[in-house]
Amino acid sequence: MQKDYYEILGVDRNATEEEIKKAFRKLALKYHPDRNPGDKYAEEKFKEINEAYEVLSDPEKRAKYDRYGTVDGVDSVFDFGFRTRFDDLFDDLFSDFFGRTRRTKRGEDLKYNLEIEFEEAVFGTEKEIEIPKEEKCPSCGGTRIEPGFKPNVCPVCGGRGQIRYSHGFFTINKTCDTCYGEGYIIKNPCRECKGRGYVKTKKKLNIKIPPGVDTGTRLRVRGEGAKSPSDTHPGDLYIVIHVRPHSIFEREGDDIIVKVDVDFPLLCLGGEIKVPTLNGEMNLHIPPGTQPGKVFRLNGMGIPKSRGYGRGDELVYINVRVPTDLTERQKRLLEELYRELRNS
Repeated sequence: MQKDYYEILGVDRNATEEEIKKAFRKLALKYHPDRNPGDKYAEEKFKEINEAYEVLSDPEKRAKYDRYGTVDGVDSVFDFGFRTRFDDLFDDLFSDFFGRTRRTKRGEDLKYNLEIEFEEAVFGTEKEIEIPKEEKCPSCGGTRIEPGFKPNVCPVCGGRGQIRYSHGFFTINKTCDTCYGEGYIIKNPCRECKGRGYVKTKKKLNIKIPPGVDTGTRLRVRGEGAKSPSDTHPGDLYIVIHVRPHSIFEREGDDIIVKVDVDFPLLCLGGEIKVPTLNGEMNLHIPPGTQPGKVFRLNGMGIPKSRGYGRGDELVYINVRVPTDLTERQKRLLEELYRELRNS
């Protein structure tokens, strides 16, 4: 019976080379004998898929097949070994199928939210935190076995941790599903940790907060995350900074903003005022005739730059202070001044 190679791969007759390759990889993964040990149907399907791909991936054979409906001398790739053009394809295929069993799985990353004061964010500080941890069980020492007992050799893999499959010219080792690659099984789990090998505890860490951090800054502490299944590649701990608002200062990038109320006469006549800074109070000269909303920039008096050198600036916003409890004499003086200003 004549075979429809397009139907076997599930592609249209106008399918591109990339579409044919993609369909083949998907089906080859599904029916590969290493995924279906002892399944004769899967083995036959795998041969059929290879035969279809051998024809449709070769431009000359595909053209002949499209014209005559057959190709003389087509061999099953699975029967006689892989041809050169299949090498890269199957390297990718085996990487997809077996790669996950070879990669070492890391433990999960953990997150810790840390609140700090505004000044601590500006100048840096050191904080002691306490995080939940999983440590080796003090009873079994992490072996997961009840003291006084021994592990049993895995009856499936014979203690090797892997099962070997041979097909044609290649041999593949796959992690044993019974012992999960450990080579042994535990019949007497530790009662202290219930066979987990570790117990929950708490650990104190000293965290150095560099100058210039802000809300949302993340600090990574390597190796202080969750344990990995193999206990060799723990995840990382991420400290997420949250800065409490300040009663005087506002932050804008590396700059800080201060709003200062100044009496009306001083704005008119000029003079000196004291303004708060991150380093304490300092004198600021107010020129005569300064208008409300005027901004004075104090260079280098802002936040230390977290990347690079130097500091941002302090921006001093001038507001006018309007008195609300004037005496009768003050009212008369202001009225007199107002008349003079209006008539000038």
